[in-house]
Order: sequence, then structure tokens, then C-alpha cells
Amino acid sequence: MSLDFLPMPDEKGYFGEYGGQVIPPQLKQVMDDINDAYEKVSQTDEFIQELAALNADYAGRPSPIYFARRLSEKCGGAGIYFKREDLNHTGAHKINHCLGEALLARYMGKTKVLAETGAGQHGVALATACALVGIDCEIHMGEIDIQKEHPNVTKMKILGCKLVPVSRGTRTLKDAVDSAFEEYLNDPVNYFYAIGSVVGPHPFPKMVRDFQKVVGVEARQQFLDKKGRLPDIITACVGGGSNAIGLFTAFLQDENVKIVGVEPAGKGLDTDEHAATLTLGTKGSIHGFECYNLQDDQGNPLPVYSIASGLDYPGVGPQHCYLKDIQRVEYETADDKECLDAFMTLSRLEGIIPALESAHAIAYAMRTAATMNSDQSILVNLSGRGDKDVDFVAKRLAL
Repeated sequence: MSLDFLPMPDEKGYFGEYGGQVIPPQLKQVMDDINDAYEKVSQTDEFIQELAALNADYAGRPSPIYFARRLSEKCGGAGIYFKREDLNHTGAHKINHCLGEALLARYMGKTKVLAETGAGQHGVALATACALVGIDCEIHMGEIDIQKEHPNVTKMKILGCKLVPVSRGTRTLKDAVDSAFEEYLNDPVNYFYAIGSVVGPHPFPKMVRDFQKVVGVEARQQFLDKKGRLPDIITACVGGGSNAIGLFTAFLQDENVKIVGVEPAGKGLDTDEHAATLTLGTKGSIHGFECYNLQDDQGNPLPVYSIASGLDYPGVGPQHCYLKDIQRVEYETADDKECLDAFMTLSRLEGIIPALESAHAIAYAMRTAATMNSDQSILVNLSGRGDKDVDFVAKRLAL
């Protein structure tokens, strides 16, 4: 493991050899303008104070740290703790960067904010933030995800956004990204593409990380206040990777803290129905940046699958790729069966219904806690609540 980090990112937007701007020449100036605006406005007292006030009074930060006593007793070994991002306004970590991106779009004078969504949490959070600042919002969502995540679809419509169903390809998150980006290209000067994770061309992986790092900054201090020491392991699910990088960033220099990202193994790593990008992917480019991705021999993204719509993506954030390569973060997997078991176990032991995305990290914590000592601890980023998933899970398990 190395703690000798390169600047993250460098001035060209690279985290080691990942990231950058793999985009048409006509978009480079647009992206550079966004970066310049972000670097300028994010340092002003007005922006910092407005975002801090919204985080506190609107989103409900800080989210608490919770000790899952009954779950810990069932698993045996280490104590399991949760960073309760599920308690944020709109029910997930997504509100953290959506507030920042909406404020930036308003500052830049944009007329419409565009985005993709998988599980719908980013869509709901962005529609919420756009309603708050008074900017039109358009969300692209795959038809399969619309069917799976109906409660979030209804919320987005109530909040006033235009919802665009995507029927192409696998009709899931990757195709929603393609669709939203094509609409953005129609008028990149007046539109703002609010990317929903730490992916995409520079400066988005940096911006979204910066808005999300409040999760880790809070969690680190809260855990010290509660326990007088840092957790032995911190963990979070990884699709694009925003909730994970939000937690991980504050702990990267803590050499004694093991950091683990958990990817979706879907129906098995020995099948083609998974989205374990860091585990089985190779370096390539997707959606304007370089990263590990799941691709065919021609470099085209492969169809991917996860029971959790928000993890159903063939690429991953460039900073995660860099942290994997330098061995600061380990990346594990959890399959659909483990995910559903974690979902139901947490619900029935602690009265907390987690998002299926978050349940992947919970599954890792459950199986790992039993191998540890009772004086050790695991901190899980409970990145979202499972309101959106209850109908799907009930049907899947015939409840």
C-alpha cells in the first residue's frame, strides 16, 4: 500500500493514468469553462456559506453515525456502524452534489440542467435542487429502471422535471447516460449536464468528489468523538463511485484504516451478468474519460447487470481506478443473493430498509465482521434508503 499520492487530479484532470477529457474538440472549451467557473465560485464565501446552510437546514446534515447493535450481535465479531446518508432529504447521498451542481449552474446562467439516473436517487435529488434554485430540469432514465424504481419516477414528476424514457440498448443506466449526453450536445452553452457520479470528463470527477467529501469529513470526526479512535475498516458500494469516494477521501491518509469498495457481482462473476468493473475490467474510455471498464475486443462497453439500478454501469470513477492501482483501496464484490439477504436482515434486525445499492456494502460488512475481533469496527456508508426498492424486492421474494 502506498500513501504517496499524486495530486488528485492533475491540471489535465487525470488521476494517475485515468480521467482526462476524451471528448470532441468542440466540447473542450465548454468543459474548461465549467472548470474555471467551479474553481472561481467554489472559493467564494458566498457560495461556501450558501451550500453549508443548505446542507444543514435543507438536506439535514450532518447525518448521524449509528451502531447496529442487533446486526453486530447476529454476525459476531466486529461492531458494525452506519453513516446514515439514507436520512438526508431525498433519501440518499446524491443531494450532496446535486445542491452544489445546481448552485453552479445558476451561477453560470444556465437555462436547463440535464442528467441521467439509474435507481432514480440522482434524478430525485437533482429535480429537488433545480426546483429549489429555479432552473428547468430534464432527467433521462432507462425503461427497465423506470419499471423497477416507480416511486422515484413519481417523485421526479411531482418535482416538475421532464422525464425522458430511454428505450435503446439495455434500457438501463449506460443508455440513459448516452441519451442525456446527446441532448446536452444540442446546446452545451446554455445547458448544464449534472453528472450523477464521479465519472465523465474533467472536471466532473473532481467536482462531484468535492461535494461528496462532506460524508467522510463528518464520519471521521463523528467516529472519533463516539469511539475515541478510527474504524478498522470503512466500506461503501461502488458503481460510478460517488458515495464511496465521498466516504473514502477523508480517510486516505489514515494508514491503519482499511478501505474497501464493494462492486455488484450480480448473478456471478463467472457469468456475463454482473457489473464488477474494477474486479474484471480493463483500461479503456467511456463517456468522456479513461477508466477501468467492461468492454469487448473493440473497446465497446459490454452490457452489464446489477439487481441495484444505481450500480448498473460498465465504467467507474477514475480516482477509484488510481486508488486500486496504488493498492490504497481494495475492491470486493457481493452478488444478488448476498445483497437481498443483507437488505432483509438489516430491515428486520434494525428497522432500517436500505437501498439495494447500499446493501452490497452491508453484505460485505456482515461476512467480514465475523472474521474480526469484538473490539474492532466496520463503518459502512449507508448511502440510501430502500423506499424505491420495496415493491421490487417484495415481488422478487414473493413477500
